[in-house]
Amino acid sequence: MPLEQVLQKLKSLNIDTVELGTGNYPTDPHCKLSMLENESELAGFKKLLADNGFTISALSCHGEPLHPDKEIREKNQEVNRKTILLAEKLGIPVVIDFSGCPGDSENARYPNWVTSPWPPHYQELLKWQWESVAIPFWKERTKFAADHGVKIALEMHPGFLVYSPETMLRLREACGANIGCNYDPSHMFWQGIDPIKAIRVLGDSIFHVHAKDTQIYDVNLPKSGVLDMKLYTDEKNRGWIFRTCGYGHGAEWWKEFVSTLRMYGYDYVLSIEHEDSLMSPNEGLTKAAAFLHEVVIREETGAPWWIDNVSA
Repeated sequence: MPLEQVLQKLKSLNIDTVELGTGNYPTDPHCKLSMLENESELAGFKKLLADNGFTISALSCHGEPLHPDKEIREKNQEVNRKTILLAEKLGIPVVIDFSGCPGDSENARYPNWVTSPWPPHYQELLKWQWESVAIPFWKERTKFAADHGVKIALEMHPGFLVYSPETMLRLREACGANIGCNYDPSHMFWQGIDPIKAIRVLGDSIFHVHAKDTQIYDVNLPKSGVLDMKLYTDEKNRGWIFRTCGYGHGAEWWKEFVSTLRMYGYDYVLSIEHEDSLMSPNEGLTKAAAFLHEVVIREETGAPWWIDNVSA
């Protein structure tokens, strides 16, 4: 859909905030980086959003900024850099990306995701990936983003160096507090990580949240394990699949999820991400919006009136 139709569709679902892609894996159907050089295009884009009563929660450029292929790496890094500059122009506080994953050397063709501490050469490889590639890049890019008033939120996803709360916090410790996470609970579920308990680990490093669910199939999991390589469309044979909010876990779970987010200082958006292969995008979005409207906490808490002494 053209952006104007997108906004009208979202308004019909009582949504007035949107996360837009600028390139790399999300592509850029509605938000062009060419606006950095074209003031009239930028003005028209801002007017369209304002006229429809919309704000943007984040710009997304999920890519592979540490890919060993130089052409892929530089393209993805440049989209990230320009996205930060566009976010600054638009007054958007967050840019979302993946951490990326290097190969096994400077001459590698593909990323090499280390998933075992042994044999010992894996430890050597992992040390090189973090200390020689990931930390130097993200330290510089985190400072660049901070200089432009933008935070970087990395989505924890297997296949990349940052895929768990521990790896997220490791990178943050090395690069500074201006880098945090785009928290997608669906990626925690299928790794066997309790997403609500993980909020207590991540604390104030959560900058943005994706609303997406996962359904675990216990009948298949003993065979496939959590690192299931079967296609997402092979639903009946997989150990787990992504689901629309409410179809993996019910309202009780999601209410505790949003309550714990608020408890730890997150009071920003739940950005619906539809990857449910059992539902059309329209139905998945519609059902997720209706479900989350009943779950999300909107109002400020105010003073705890019930603990004040009342005198006659």
